Amino acid sequence: MTPMSTPPLTGLRVLDMATLFAGPLAATMLGDFGAEVVKIEHPTRPDPSRGHGPAKDDIGLWWKILGRNKRTITLDLSKPGGRATLLRLAATADVVIENFRPGTLEKWDLGWPELSAANPRLVLTRVTGFGQFGPYAHRPGFGTLAEAMSGFAAITGEPDAPPTLPPFGLADSIAGLATAYAVLTALAARDRTGEGQVVDMAIIEPILTVLGPQPTWYDQLGHVQPRTGNRSQNNAPRNTYRTADGTWVAVSTSAQSVAERVMRLVGRPDLIDEPWFATGAGRARHCDVLDQAVGDWIAQRTRTEVLAAFEKAEAAVAPIQDVREVMTDPQYTALGTITTVDDPDLGPLRMQNVLFRLSATPGAIRWAGRPHGADTDAVLTELGLTPAELTALRTEGAL
Repeated sequence: MTPMSTPPLTGLRVLDMATLFAGPLAATMLGDFGAEVVKIEHPTRPDPSRGHGPAKDDIGLWWKILGRNKRTITLDLSKPGGRATLLRLAATADVVIENFRPGTLEKWDLGWPELSAANPRLVLTRVTGFGQFGPYAHRPGFGTLAEAMSGFAAITGEPDAPPTLPPFGLADSIAGLATAYAVLTALAARDRTGEGQVVDMAIIEPILTVLGPQPTWYDQLGHVQPRTGNRSQNNAPRNTYRTADGTWVAVSTSAQSVAERVMRLVGRPDLIDEPWFATGAGRARHCDVLDQAVGDWIAQRTRTEVLAAFEKAEAAVAPIQDVREVMTDPQYTALGTITTVDDPDLGPLRMQNVLFRLSATPGAIRWAGRPHGADTDAVLTELGLTPAELTALRTEGAL
């Protein structure tokens, strides 16, 4: 790489001691833009994400994504030698990310007082389901619980159907992105003060932020958002519609001008003159008539015809794609959203690329997730441990 293209987080060292998704995803995001990430796993109980979802040749594919750009070592923090080694690693690091239940690090004498004594510039990032304090702090917490507690499930699904949970790690993923932002914010503060601090990330909170103004609506108006399926209370037409060839498209009309273009396109310009059409809320109250007009028009045309007509009319539409179509979609292809990584275990491996593009200092995927403990000896030797010390740690069960 030329100096101009050196990733922006080069020189940052992150110890990823978290498991499953939110904390490790934050570390992945940092590693994608140049941070050196050292993944620390228990010697006999690796990160469960290695076994989540489909596998090929007994190799978990989710881990290949979540573990990319990370060196992997093993360390039992409950052992005296493991604790001492972690403190030595922390002295060389900028960030520690962990997701043990509150009090666990303290039980091992690895809480903030001990870590900050080893490295006053350290940022300790604590990712838990419910945060470090409060009546739920010591409960086991997962993203599913956040999706339920936050109000997401309550507003998701059809009006006459049960609340719906997402079939993927939504709350964890949102919290992972928020955690990466929190880490960079704490590091920016350290640049001014010279001192590290503790980041307390509760998975139940970021998802509440992305749900929008619901608390304020309730506070000021007593309004509780109901389940509306694919419809919106804020605008219409907004729905999914079936095409003549049995596929589906999604239409959005958040802008008034787009709503007018759609109604002209589907042959119902008369509806534009209705007094209620002038606002998104007014259109939402008449969603039945609007959905009928749009749905009937779309049902008479193939998806290709619908997409072409909407594009010509400058109206907002998208095909509803499964992953097979995502992999060949021309816009994703143009952006390089899906990239290929050469993996020593599986060969060419396609996955999502880094999250965004920087013109001068881009990120990159240097390698996919590595085997459990693959870099233990290399990382600890670089730290200064001798072969005799490594042998002693293994004898103790700390590695």
